[in-house]
Amino acid sequence: MRRYIRAFLVCMLFAVFSALYVYSKLFYSDLSVGGGLGRKTFLHRAAASQRSDIGQETRRGPDETGPGDQHWYTRYIMREAEGRDWTAAPMHLAVVACGQRLEETLTMLKSAVMLSIKPLCLHIFAEDQLHASFIEALESWPSSFRSRFNYTLYPITFPHENAAEWKKLFKPCASQRLFLPLILKEVDSLVYVDSDILFLQPVDALWSLLAHFNASQLAAMAPEHEEPRIAWYSRFARHPYYGRTGINSGVMLMNMTRIRATHFKNDMTSVGLRWEELLMPLLQKYKLNMTWGDQDLLNIIFHHNPECLLEVPCHWNYRPDHCIYGSNCGSAEEEGIFILHGNRGVYHDLKQPAFRAVYDAIRQYSFREDPVSSLLVPLEEELLKTTRSYCGKSHVLFTKRLAHSLANVNRDAQRPHGR
Repeated sequence: MRRYIRAFLVCMLFAVFSALYVYSKLFYSDLSVGGGLGRKTFLHRAAASQRSDIGQETRRGPDETGPGDQHWYTRYIMREAEGRDWTAAPMHLAVVACGQRLEETLTMLKSAVMLSIKPLCLHIFAEDQLHASFIEALESWPSSFRSRFNYTLYPITFPHENAAEWKKLFKPCASQRLFLPLILKEVDSLVYVDSDILFLQPVDALWSLLAHFNASQLAAMAPEHEEPRIAWYSRFARHPYYGRTGINSGVMLMNMTRIRATHFKNDMTSVGLRWEELLMPLLQKYKLNMTWGDQDLLNIIFHHNPECLLEVPCHWNYRPDHCIYGSNCGSAEEEGIFILHGNRGVYHDLKQPAFRAVYDAIRQYSFREDPVSSLLVPLEEELLKTTRSYCGKSHVLFTKRLAHSLANVNRDAQRPHGR
């Protein structure tokens, strides 16, 4: 009996000292979160492996180049969903948020979680000062929705050899998306979206396109424009681009296992280069001729490797360009808008009131309310006020798929929530 008591005491002491060590070393070691879930410990650890020396890692900001060892990226493991059967493989959704993009990103995440059917794993890359706000907001969501997703918050990091080059490319943090296959090595497939995206159809619908990839395809994106005569790339690009009008990288579906394994054709060498070998040489060659940064690099890559891309219709990435001079997205005319992309800040000004109306409706919606009477009906009324604009004239397209999607949400909303 004494032997068992002694062993028990030794284990308890080891646990106490281990906890104190981790507490003293980790930045997020005792961060309080909301939702009545008590205090959680968030571990800061290397993304590539479960290291035994995680307490010796150092936390770096977006202006630094990452750890000095072989891993230039780190991640913060944050929160797992509770009270849900996750036997089905979850969908992975990634976003990058910098500067004043907190509310916009949360609104995008709300649209994704609210409409999706399968569970979601959210990968949120954000500046360090935004992490606590993300945690507070996500943990405040009702448990019935909170159980639908896990999330991980990551710092903004770039390869340390060329961090300064990548940071200043196009907008702050924009090129982070290029390194997702290298950071999220344990993730097979992923949906990446810009923070100014709104899902009007479940993420499941986009995710299902993975099953339509042929043997060579490893990514899916929509064209930058439908009409070459007025498309930006066909008129102004000073570098190679995909297809007739280029591609828009605001919504990307990726098989990252294939990306990591592929040797990409290019115009620099006679042999194919891996993803991590390709990015910096392309930047060095074309940086003086690029306007849209990382999107231009993706256009160059898929110009030389068109067989690797599944081109999806414009209703998967519907932007003001599709209606600002009259409707030119045929698939949206037929099926409605699946994903709304409010680029050029149209959610936050009065230039495109139809886009802003959708954004405001989802942003203001409370999870505890009936989604039809509290979201869809007020939105339809607001859209009727936008018909003087070209995009407003197509207002029916903005709610066609959303109404269908909310029919499923409505059934869940009628059930009592856990909080």
